Amino acid sequence: MFGHIEPYDSGMLDVGDGNRVYWEVCGNPEGKPALVVHGGPGSGCGVGWRRLFDPARYRIVLFDQRGCGRSTPHASDPATPMRHNTTWHLVADMERLREHLGVERWLLHGGSWGSTLLLAYAEAHPHRVSQIVIAAVTTTRRREIDWLYRGVGRYFPGQWERFRTAAGASADASGVELAAAYARLTGHPDAAVRERATREWCAWEDTVLLGETGGATRPYSDRPSRDRLGLVRICAHYFSNGAWLEEGALLRDADRLAGIPGVLVHGRLDLGGPLETAWELARAWPDAELTVVEDAGHLGTEETGRRITAALDRFAATG
Repeated sequence: MFGHIEPYDSGMLDVGDGNRVYWEVCGNPEGKPALVVHGGPGSGCGVGWRRLFDPARYRIVLFDQRGCGRSTPHASDPATPMRHNTTWHLVADMERLREHLGVERWLLHGGSWGSTLLLAYAEAHPHRVSQIVIAAVTTTRRREIDWLYRGVGRYFPGQWERFRTAAGASADASGVELAAAYARLTGHPDAAVRERATREWCAWEDTVLLGETGGATRPYSDRPSRDRLGLVRICAHYFSNGAWLEEGALLRDADRLAGIPGVLVHGRLDLGGPLETAWELARAWPDAELTVVEDAGHLGTEETGRRITAALDRFAATG
């Protein structure tokens, strides 16, 4: 990774519906434009993302999606309405940001939920995308949601039972139904109810990642309270609605990405987001190269990072 850099420009973009989206730009003002699309949904964009790009060659754009990070209003506040926070609102926000910054085309980089969102954007606006680099590929199909919040429970039956019970759901509830139950709880007027639901959701997410962290860190539970509340509320909202995507639509419409070079980097041991989705996307998108990192999971390893930075270095010299 490259050294730490600070933004040379930033602001709050009014995207309508009472929402203002935080954005920042780092690196070379004359460099190749690149947009970082963070995961979650609702995690916000961290400073580490800046360091993946050569600051001498890239104009690096980062933003916090609606309701999270430095964007306002924040989803941790139960008074913040969620009806104007959908995949398609975020796609429109990205296009508004591109126009606001005067970018003709940009490279897209993201992972996990970020890969779903950037694929939705790229398929809607392919002429605005130069290249795509993805880590931990997801398309947020309902089958993927069901795996993460129900299917993978076969490896952690006790923890999954606690996750399900905390939602007040039956033993045969699907992953989407569990997300809907948590969406109701995280929007509850009682702060104690919201906090308990957030705690249980984060405990489950950390359980799925346990094999990667060894319990040394808890990627969800260790976040500040406000960030956790917003993250879980947004996640539950999106996953209970199947991200407002027709089932399999991003794979079905991958032909719209024809001519856009892509690099997909996925861990063989990704328990929360199995390799299958990355493999299916690579088959549907002939211009994409799939690299499987044998010892990596969802969070990636140093080798994952090397593969990502190598792809970004290669694309820096192209149009």
